Amino acid sequence: MNEAEMAAAGGEPSAQSGPDDLFNHFYTEVKQIEKRDSVLTSKQQIDRLLRPGSSYFNLNPFEVLQIDPEATDEELKKRFRALSILVHPDKNQDDPDRAQLAFEAVDKAYKNLLEPEQKKRAVDVIQAGREYVEHNMKEKKKQLKKDGKPQFVEEDDPEMFRQAVYKQTMKLFAELGIKRKEREAKDMHERKRAREEEIETAEKAKREREWQKNFEETRDGRVDSWRSFQAGKGKAKKEKKPRSFLKPPKVEMEQRE
Repeated sequence: MNEAEMAAAGGEPSAQSGPDDLFNHFYTEVKQIEKRDSVLTSKQQIDRLLRPGSSYFNLNPFEVLQIDPEATDEELKKRFRALSILVHPDKNQDDPDRAQLAFEAVDKAYKNLLEPEQKKRAVDVIQAGREYVEHNMKEKKKQLKKDGKPQFVEEDDPEMFRQAVYKQTMKLFAELGIKRKEREAKDMHERKRAREEEIETAEKAKREREWQKNFEETRDGRVDSWRSFQAGKGKAKKEKKPRSFLKPPKVEMEQRE
């Protein structure tokens, strides 16, 4: 089924539309999968933003703010204000801690989308998810053709296609998040190791300085001690008495008459 057939079946734009139009319309329809989310209460929004796996789901700023990639800056600002009010701790006094976490997620997503480079990265990930699913569909159909079977896959259904892309997009964001954490852990380990080496080098230099200082301070004392020792040896030599030998007694010669 081509883009035109998908448009007829599920309201997608025709293949004559530009790639950006196709992508933007696609993402709008993906959001319809969870249409109820747009009218969630404060508590429900907090639960959505803190649901299991939210650390990865919330890496997609468009998912956090429930807004389409083609939204204008003004629309983005309005959506941020509306959602931030819903989850603000001041508006959720019964659960301020979780509300604070939800508010931080909304605030972070909004700031990311205000940065052109960050926004482009998010859009690229979503587009990559779509392209991945389309590639898999082609590969499946090639295999079906080779096996002589009807070339129909479940993703030919527009709803299944949207869900497949949605899941793949979340998976890509999660993988990027894991890689980022691994890089951060590695960088932290390198910084810690470098810091330990720096401390060890500083302590070694300190020990060497202290040893040199102590050596200098005690040098005069060592010299004086040596001189005194040498002087004492010289004096002892001068005062040394000559060795005496026992003389045999004189023998008187007898006189003969």
